[in-house]
Amino acid sequence: MKFTKMQAAGNDYVYMEALKAPVPNPGDLSRRISDRHFGVGGDGLILICPPTDPDAADFRMRMFNADGTEAEMCGNGIRCVGKYVYDNGHTDKERVRIETLAGILTLGLHVSGGKVEAVTVDMGVPRLAPRDIPVGDPGSDFINRSLRVRGRVWNVTAVSMGNPHAVVFTRGIRKLNLPELGPLFEHHPLFPRRTNAEFVEVIDRNTLSMRVWERGAGETLACGTGACASVVAAVLTGNADRKVHMKLLGGTLDIEWDEATGHVFMTGGAVTVFTGEYPG
Repeated sequence: MKFTKMQAAGNDYVYMEALKAPVPNPGDLSRRISDRHFGVGGDGLILICPPTDPDAADFRMRMFNADGTEAEMCGNGIRCVGKYVYDNGHTDKERVRIETLAGILTLGLHVSGGKVEAVTVDMGVPRLAPRDIPVGDPGSDFINRSLRVRGRVWNVTAVSMGNPHAVVFTRGIRKLNLPELGPLFEHHPLFPRRTNAEFVEVIDRNTLSMRVWERGAGETLACGTGACASVVAAVLTGNADRKVHMKLLGGTLDIEWDEATGHVFMTGGAVTVFTGEYPG
């Protein structure tokens, strides 16, 4: 089984083509291949598939977490999909539509020397209604609301970028014990489909720093949808302007929540690490 290891801001996945034939048992494969000691190692597995409707999208992306669960979308992962399909000759378009479980997203590929160096993703309009995130709350939104976790009250803003996020603004994020704290947010009963959790520190109105606990993966070096959700939350809570440099453990992303369209745009790099063959 041929694969390509890729990373975007340190968010690393194993990529496989399923353009001609499906990859069998992808959830189980993701658990095995993501193991950093006995597999290839990564935050999960991403399959590049034909679109359901070729008139609506160019490719389809399926994403599996390291625990084998299938997720709706990955902002860093989809940038690597854009690089993969262009660099490997599957398209010559510099504007590519990718079908995901969160909908069809449009990528702008920044090409230099025949290779994709960076990708801008139109992440669409953030969803704030609790039923759409989902959050088990009857209100019209969940912005800067109190949530008790292990005896401490945190102010949480819940946002969906096609997948659920719980965003917390706090100081000293480098000192947080995320392996202990993250699962408590992920599995909190308020979130019926679990949640990703972002812990964000405000540097200034155009610069934020973030650590993330990803649903089904644990702490990762970056999360593109989480970065977008955090900027939306920062604007809603008055912590930042609409254009932000987001500093992550694995690198920096440029995020803009466009006021005119309501869409969130994310720009960042994508890197091929190595290729290989997995015995299965």
